[in-house]
Amino acid sequence: MPPVQTLVGLGLAVAGVVAFSLRPVIIKLAYRYNVDPVTLIMLRMVFALPFFLGMALWSGARGERAPIAGRDLALTVGLGITGYYAASFCDFLGLRYVSAGMGRLLLFLYPTIVVVLSALFLGKRIGLREVVALVVSYAGVALVVWSEVGTGHPNFMAGAGLVFLGAFLYSIYLVGSSRVVQRIGSMRFTAYAMTAACLCCILQFVVLRPLSALDLPMPVYGLSAVMAVVCTVLPVLMTAEALRRVGPNLVALSGAIGPVAAAVFGYLVLAEPMGWLQLAGAALTVAGVMIITLWKTA
Repeated sequence: MPPVQTLVGLGLAVAGVVAFSLRPVIIKLAYRYNVDPVTLIMLRMVFALPFFLGMALWSGARGERAPIAGRDLALTVGLGITGYYAASFCDFLGLRYVSAGMGRLLLFLYPTIVVVLSALFLGKRIGLREVVALVVSYAGVALVVWSEVGTGHPNFMAGAGLVFLGAFLYSIYLVGSSRVVQRIGSMRFTAYAMTAACLCCILQFVVLRPLSALDLPMPVYGLSAVMAVVCTVLPVLMTAEALRRVGPNLVALSGAIGPVAAAVFGYLVLAEPMGWLQLAGAALTVAGVMIITLWKTA
């Protein structure tokens, strides 16, 4: 592979990870304007929805026009609701009580959850390597949680539990989507699943909030647009292009930047603490996840 091609692919992978890592920081910034999670996630999805509808049209133009079986369509919609609507909502709720760095670190655990779910439901064997990776990852999380208990928000443990639940729901999405994607195509699956999630977020707002809830400061709308485009749509596209150029190994390796980037952004933008215990715990968690991720993509 030409060096320029590799550099471009790696740059796209890193940019996608960094862009996604901005999301918890932007959510925390938006909360400073007293916007509630139901309204904020709705605004994010309203701004993102046109892009995913465009992806659905683009997938048809590329030749993914074969009819989708009713079962596959139901699975796609269900997985989108589980893995993007419900998972994101748990993440938004949890970030009211935990730091941006902590939120990103807990979400980064999803590959370890995928390993466990695959063993339980797909018959995949868990070997010594995966056991070591799981122990290292969760030891790191335990260290970070221990360093923040008693010093953060009074509802810190509830927030951490909600973010971890979001990671768990996203892992269900990944495990369940592995076979559906092969039948209907990755772009069409992503577009349909994300569209279903967007519609759920909008419906939730319509049911639970009055229109007066949209009477918000303009910065909230700006932050929501940035979160939708920079932290949602662009990472999906950049990661897909990086996978095409450099393959899964380098893309997986770049994922290790995510928790570190979120912690740095939280420190610089939100003045969140970043002591040696947090850094050590993050390093352990990243190491454990990368053992699993790189082994699976080797």
